[in-house]
Amino acid sequence: MDDILLLEAIERYLSDDMSAEERSYFENLRKNTPEIDQMVVEHNMFLHQMDMYAAHRNLRHSIHDTHQRLLERGDINEGAEISTRGRVIQLWNKYKRVTAIAASVGGVIALFISGMVMYFAPTVNGNQLQQLSNDIAVIKKNQQVQGNLINEVKSKLPEGVRFVSGGSGFLIDPKGYIITNAHVLKGSGAIVVNNKGQEFNADILHIDQENDLAILKVSDKEFVPRKSLPYGIRKNSSDLGEEIYTLGYPRNEIVYGMGYLSARSGFDGDSLSYQLQMSANPGNSGAPVLNNNGEIIGVLSTRQSSAEGVVFAVKSRNIFRMVDAFKKADTAAARIKLPSKSTLKGTQRKQQIAEVEECVFYVKAFAK
Repeated sequence: MDDILLLEAIERYLSDDMSAEERSYFENLRKNTPEIDQMVVEHNMFLHQMDMYAAHRNLRHSIHDTHQRLLERGDINEGAEISTRGRVIQLWNKYKRVTAIAASVGGVIALFISGMVMYFAPTVNGNQLQQLSNDIAVIKKNQQVQGNLINEVKSKLPEGVRFVSGGSGFLIDPKGYIITNAHVLKGSGAIVVNNKGQEFNADILHIDQENDLAILKVSDKEFVPRKSLPYGIRKNSSDLGEEIYTLGYPRNEIVYGMGYLSARSGFDGDSLSYQLQMSANPGNSGAPVLNNNGEIIGVLSTRQSSAEGVVFAVKSRNIFRMVDAFKKADTAAARIKLPSKSTLKGTQRKQQIAEVEECVFYVKAFAK
């Protein structure tokens, strides 16, 4: 498709000028062509910034015109000597509301310019990326509505501690080794909850801040190790446009989401992560990202706050690197055996979900 015609089509799509048939065709094209989908996201952001610039420019013109009218009427006097104190008081009482409005407008303009500078700056702005871990307020709310299963049993949470963060995690070894994001574990300890509402004590074994990954080990006597894991962890890179899905805990129960791989690199060209097109919410941090063959290709970590549906996942090959580094530093890590083959290949998505959700946990970090 010609670039000019494509841009025209994107603008018509964003302005809702397409017929129902055209819109359906274009959305299907967007879904099956990651390059076009990325152009839509970027063009939408561009149009939004242009609207903000136009509003800023109109505001400046309005302020300038008002200033000129006040000068012509003699209501303000730039540079001239003020003759009496009474005149100053009189003018202040008359125009203090105008002064307050001008000060407020100046503050808005300053904030707008700062935002524009941060948006177009080539350096990475942390505010543009939102971590997908839950904060303490959300965890407390989830705990209150967790369900009868948790309310009927004694919590594994130690006395005198408080929840500080939460997210998702999944087994990388059937003996109880769980991987999650490093930013999920903001406290000194953690408990994990399975899809049946059962809580288990867990130890934080290793944290890799560079790759934003961490390893937990379920240390609870009530935990029953699995014989094997249904999925494999992929070492090689995944293909652009590949369909993917995830299971995580953005709420008090496990949630399924689907999408596709939209870029081979992450935010600002980060080679350690993928860009995905899918919906993700706080609590999804640490959730597995799987392809149609039941292979884990990444670990959900962040989303771009300025673009809807743009999510990033740490590439699965970094799991191998982290485990290798952990084994060199601690002999106890030699017991970890990462799954390389998936038994889910060729099975329907519903069956895959039923098996994978047994291996995904809600991770709750706590501190004293």
